[in-house]
Amino acid sequence: MNNRSQKVDLYCLHFNECDPNKCTALKLRKFGLIKIKKTISGILAKAVLLNPFAQKEISHSDKDLVKKYGIIAIDCSWNKLLKFRDIQHQNSRRLPSLIAANPVNYGKWEKLSTVEALAAALYLTGYKIQAKFIISKFHWGEEFWKINRDFLKTIGK
Repeated sequence: MNNRSQKVDLYCLHFNECDPNKCTALKLRKFGLIKIKKTISGILAKAVLLNPFAQKEISHSDKDLVKKYGIIAIDCSWNKLLKFRDIQHQNSRRLPSLIAANPVNYGKWEKLSTVEALAAALYLTGYKIQAKFIISKFHWGEEFWKINRDFLKTIGK
């Protein structure tokens, strides 16, 4: 992934609520593929924020916005996600319903890990090479594509 013109900046609001040994955001940081943040400020105020409570679904029409400002994932406990229900962010987007392939939530609808959420967002906005690259860092990454392939192909056109 050396071509800068095809690379989207990835960020994560990380709340230290997960097992660091299973945290996909921390593993992505180890590979230099994501920047961990504690707040949304500066350029991040215009980035696309993946928020399951957003009104608008992420789509290919977000491609330019994603390229210019990046994507922010929220990494917190699924049990505490409700605190983001009322978050106000001009570019909040939700993902379509997808099935998790990560070992913690395998087979569950809408229980994606941070890397699954980012990979799906990249794929749906047209950055398929980067999507496949980041999830390839996980032994179960290919399984995510297998179980969501038909749906992603249908909506990712």
